[in-house]
Amino acid sequence: MSPQFQAPTGTHDVLAPESARWEVLVAAFSRHAGAAGYGLVVGPSFEELAVYERVGDSTDIVRKEMYDFEDKGGRRLALRPDSTPSVVRAFVQHRPPLPWKAWYVAPHFRYDRPQAGRYRQHHQVGAEVLGTDDPAVDVEVIALAWDFIGGLGVRGIELMVNSIGDPVCRPGYREALLAHLEARTLCNEHAGRYADNPLRVLDCKRDACIAATAEAPRLVAHLCEPCAAHFGAVTAGLEALGIPFRLEGRLVRGQDYYTRTTFEFASNALEGAQNGVGGGGRYDGFVEAMGGPATPGIGFGLGIERLLLAADAEGVFGVPDAPLDAFVVDTAGGSHALLLTRELRQAGMAADRAYDNRSMKAQVKAADKSGARFALIIGEDEAAAGTVVVRDLRQGTAQESVARDDVIDTLRKRLP
Repeated sequence: MSPQFQAPTGTHDVLAPESARWEVLVAAFSRHAGAAGYGLVVGPSFEELAVYERVGDSTDIVRKEMYDFEDKGGRRLALRPDSTPSVVRAFVQHRPPLPWKAWYVAPHFRYDRPQAGRYRQHHQVGAEVLGTDDPAVDVEVIALAWDFIGGLGVRGIELMVNSIGDPVCRPGYREALLAHLEARTLCNEHAGRYADNPLRVLDCKRDACIAATAEAPRLVAHLCEPCAAHFGAVTAGLEALGIPFRLEGRLVRGQDYYTRTTFEFASNALEGAQNGVGGGGRYDGFVEAMGGPATPGIGFGLGIERLLLAADAEGVFGVPDAPLDAFVVDTAGGSHALLLTRELRQAGMAADRAYDNRSMKAQVKAADKSGARFALIIGEDEAAAGTVVVRDLRQGTAQESVARDDVIDTLRKRLP
């Protein structure tokens, strides 16, 4: 019989022990970003609709993927489809000192066809830097993501980079791309509206648009001198760090706020259009669009679900061992377990116990299943004598009787 209620389509539950991987991944990103001077930013899961509309009217996010609604006060709001607009809004509102280096972990909401590792509610870790257009920051941000992914043990990752120019050089490229597309057959979505934003066709994953843009002019050939110099410094920086990359002229990303550097990480262990694990780029001009002062910025987001899929495909970053230090077996009424487990936890040890007045056999079996290193057994005899039997579950029958007051010191000596 199926349950009456289930998680909504396009969402999923993450339970222990799988959720332990999420804990380790987020903690690792926190350490990694913190070591580079990034501080955690925690923002709302919904914003005024206008915040996300700044992403661009021609983007799929704005046109068909946002969960937008009117609240009880008549305000038009939307669930977070992308973290960058929220971070930029927070910057404009609070004006932290520059350069501002922030990292986040957050759920994202997009009404789209669910894919492997990409749900209607999916989760990302990411980082943003606002306040400098130095290409060295582009290199740092890309390296931050690259090194973090590698630190998870995921090796089959390809980094693709591109530059999509700026408002100075992009208009000329737009005209060249329009002229190229006019004589080509495009997918149904872009055939009638490609002129609105022809760069969106480069981002399309459908066969017709891929074929139509195979010989299209590349933006890097149309860059103005400042953009070309900036991109040259970025690629030189990646080479200096020994980070391999491929120049991908079709890489424009899905949001209209990007300028200059764009980049993506794809897993060679995943298939086709579902192999992307994250990416980002520079968004000079986006702060102004949000009502703030001229402030360059760059950032990236990495999908937690996609990263874990890539790790699974490579057989790395499995569910971590999280064994208990001790499991208290109490057949003398239960109060001994109540007190001893609390003392163990207060002493910094991981401890658990059985409930419901189960038998000695059932409790010892539960201790074995728990993965605990030691079983601490208190029966009627031990309770009367003020002792505890300490049984090493890794060594089977190895056990000793110790005074109740010496249990914690005994475990400290024997635990690694």
